[in-house]
Amino acid sequence: MSISKKITDRIMSGIKQYQPILAAAKTRDAGEADTVTIIKDMLADIFGFDKYVEITSEYAIRGTYCDLGIKIDGTLQTLIEVKAIGIDLKDNHLKQAVDYAANQGVDWVLLTNGMCWRVYRVIFSKPINQELVVSIDFAALNSRSLTDVELLYLCCKEGWQRSVLSEYHLQKQALSRFFIGAILQTDPVLDVIRRELRRISPDVRIDTDQIRDVLTAEVIKREVMEGEKAIEAKKKIARITSKNNRARKNVKEGGKGERESELVPAELEGVQ
Repeated sequence: MSISKKITDRIMSGIKQYQPILAAAKTRDAGEADTVTIIKDMLADIFGFDKYVEITSEYAIRGTYCDLGIKIDGTLQTLIEVKAIGIDLKDNHLKQAVDYAANQGVDWVLLTNGMCWRVYRVIFSKPINQELVVSIDFAALNSRSLTDVELLYLCCKEGWQRSVLSEYHLQKQALSRFFIGAILQTDPVLDVIRRELRRISPDVRIDTDQIRDVLTAEVIKREVMEGEKAIEAKKKIARITSKNNRARKNVKEGGKGERESELVPAELEGVQ
């Protein structure tokens, strides 16, 4: 992840500045209104948003309100639900924020009490669901750690403009146990395993069905192969394979088919 020195310095300075501020607020058990004030300052000083243009307070949605909204070039990017710094974040807080986002057609929700920052991707399924993508314990951050700087950069204005949060999300999806478990059961992977086994034991006759049986019965955990997430991963891989095969066919026939690299990321959407 390429981050300029100016942004890195801003984030590092912000960590050092706001850790004692948050600690003091927690000690005095600051209420929600005071916590919102601190969050708005953090969004400006650390994350780089214009407090007066890009941060909207009490964003109205269908007669109710979400505490904050972030707009870039007039487009709403995320809704932020803020709880008092002394309140532990709970599922019912998240449900309210996700409902807000779904009603507004927003993909991202941020739930925070100042100390804990959680970023969720809204999944527009039936029913509406969500996936935790980033969780940050602000008190545990090290201002000299580039890893911690990169973590905060995901939510910075410059990060939103470069879609780094979406890319980070896609990478997590591609490395999910459900997606990798499903890939291990595909014919191309089974063929590779079969070739390697035959190379090691040329006198032993092994077919791909036997390999699949061993993988599903003894190697891959049952929880990775069953349930909604596993089924969804298999469906995604089937769609990716179908599209990539069509793309290869178009290229061979001299067409202008999409490149495979352009197909895979979009199809990963929803794989957790």
